[in-house]
Amino acid sequence: MTKDADSTGSLQVEGLLSRGVEKVIPRDLAEKKLLSGDKLRIYFGVDPTGTKLHLGHSVPLRKLKAFADAGHEIIFLVGSFTAMIGDPSGRDTMRTPLTREEVEENFRTYKEQAGKILNLSKIEVRYNHEWLDSLKFGDIVDLASNFTVQQILQRDMFEKRIKDGNPISLHEFLYPLMVGYDSVVLDVDCELGGSDQEFNMLAGRSLQAAYKKRDKFVLTTRLIEGTDGRKMSKTYDNCVYLEDSPSDMYGKLMSVGDGLVKTYFECLTDVSLDEVDQILSGHPKEAKMRLAFEITKIYHGENEAKIAQENFTETFSKGGVPKDIKTVRVNKDTPLIETLMEHGLVSSKTEFNRLNKEGAIEEIENGVYRIGKHRFLRIEVL
Repeated sequence: MTKDADSTGSLQVEGLLSRGVEKVIPRDLAEKKLLSGDKLRIYFGVDPTGTKLHLGHSVPLRKLKAFADAGHEIIFLVGSFTAMIGDPSGRDTMRTPLTREEVEENFRTYKEQAGKILNLSKIEVRYNHEWLDSLKFGDIVDLASNFTVQQILQRDMFEKRIKDGNPISLHEFLYPLMVGYDSVVLDVDCELGGSDQEFNMLAGRSLQAAYKKRDKFVLTTRLIEGTDGRKMSKTYDNCVYLEDSPSDMYGKLMSVGDGLVKTYFECLTDVSLDEVDQILSGHPKEAKMRLAFEITKIYHGENEAKIAQENFTETFSKGGVPKDIKTVRVNKDTPLIETLMEHGLVSSKTEFNRLNKEGAIEEIENGVYRIGKHRFLRIEVL
């Protein structure tokens, strides 16, 4: 290998292990494996417990794509068994168990959205019910012998629940063992996931060693905040969803706090970090507009991103109405809430009532409604 090729390889490895990354455990193992030139087995597991993906979910998916683009063998693992139980990570209370049918339906929509980032036809997709369904009680006891109760109780969410007097189910103790066993079966070189999954992924590393499988390194990706600076979560209504319309996505990104722009550029775009530094040295509004354009382009294409940018400028800089506003025709007796819910402008009666109470639903001109900051609908009465 030439010196230039060696340098290029080192830079690529550094990018894989640093951009959008929280931790690499152990880093020396990761560097050794990646610099060996060998094709690594890398997997990312997801429990499809919901139907909508937001930009926070995209961070590990984009990292998985980066490894795929570098030529590594990628496994996308669907927690078809574990999703029915529920990951306790980051939870103050127990999750509601799901049925296999609910998990399958969730993954159908998840797959459609993840396909905006990954070419799922070119990577291996596996389901962990394939092996977890067939484990016998003796197998589970054998798995459990590799951990102590003290280790499990040290998890921060369990400590908080004990302090608050909230229950902890025994099946939640078993969750790290089950996802750890995924690593044993898949026998991977690396597992990646959000930083909230560190405990579960390290459980897999321990089990791979116990079962004399290959030495796995763990890569955790950064968790990003939502538009209001809090954890991106549907609960806080601060998410940018992958299925948002171009104008809605662009508008939400323009409401992100200035302090998050650099993180969003690093974790959610392909713009080089040197260029990011140049962009951030300019006017903050122009930097945010570039950010909104780049992210919208990824999920909707360059032309739609340009239209979204023009609509934003027209609407918020000039006080106008977007050019691509949706128009619907309704019967004069149809309640506004029904129209907005039917066309996806509000997700529920609860959201409608909250926005209405806040004065965030208004008719800004004849038949044109603004819902929140970035949603518009023209209603023609029959």
